[in-house]
Amino acid sequence: MSELARARARELRRVARPAFARFILAGSALALALSAASDSALAKNEEPNPRYQPTQSLLEINAVLRRHIPDDTYRFAPARDFTGRNVYRSALLRLENLEQAHEAALRAGTWAEVLPFAKARALERLRAYEVAAATYRKAAAFQGELAQEAQRSAAVCDALAKATQRGAPTRESGELASASDALTAAREALIAEIGARRTLLEELLEKVAGTHYAAVVREELERNDRERARLLVSSRRLFSDGSVRALAALQRLALEHKESKNANAHVLELADLYAALAREYVEEFPPESPGFQPDHFEELVNSAARLYETVSNQDGAPEKLEAARRLEAFLAFTLKVDRDRFTP
Repeated sequence: MSELARARARELRRVARPAFARFILAGSALALALSAASDSALAKNEEPNPRYQPTQSLLEINAVLRRHIPDDTYRFAPARDFTGRNVYRSALLRLENLEQAHEAALRAGTWAEVLPFAKARALERLRAYEVAAATYRKAAAFQGELAQEAQRSAAVCDALAKATQRGAPTRESGELASASDALTAAREALIAEIGARRTLLEELLEKVAGTHYAAVVREELERNDRERARLLVSSRRLFSDGSVRALAALQRLALEHKESKNANAHVLELADLYAALAREYVEEFPPESPGFQPDHFEELVNSAARLYETVSNQDGAPEKLEAARRLEAFLAFTLKVDRDRFTP
């Protein structure tokens, strides 16, 4: 190496050494700062967010439950806690856990009647009416301040259990003329049973008017009507009047429960039935066949499309996207129909 090259190397080392030293010092200072911050956080001994801690008292659970008992769960979906779980289910689980952890203390304390009463309130919202009635009676057995309300609520839950109980369809004695008669008899027996349950629920709704049970009974009425409609939809192809009765049942369901949180779902079911009828009509009468009636087919298409559009135009509704996709799929089907036959 020449004398000139060695001189340049010495000069580079002289310049680079202070810069590297400054880099080391800066890194050390950062490490010290992070260590000091960590020590400070440990020294503070901060508690975790209290909402993520286990429930520590019955009062806390009862306060949350009382806040949501008056909720109109017929019109709106049940509230959820910070974990995303149904608030009534969450309260029931926490009450059971608290009962297991402090069973002796709760039995001997003043909260003895409050615990079963709160559990019954949660159970009735989860549709466990028979269990709720039995739990209310446990609370009433203490003869405390809640005894009268517990007895009244137990009677309401007994009525709800009776009105929602499903039994096997009865069959009249004697031989039925044919398989068709047997199917008709079975269907009508089921419809009669559903109608009887609805009568009981309507009578109960009048008795509980003005209380939080009104929303519970209206939910059961909705489920009852939906069961009837779905029975008629599922069996419609077995009877000559099946499609007409199914359409009428779904229309009644959508109209009578238009204030329900499930209103859009009911409209979608009705739209799906119209779409199914349009598809079945094309299968039975292909567009190129002489039996194809454009007016009838267009009526089915327009009915389904209007109902899908009604839901898809509702901003913020969870069913908006679902309705839009179903409408696209249905319109894609209609494009396959012969244009000459589609328009009269």
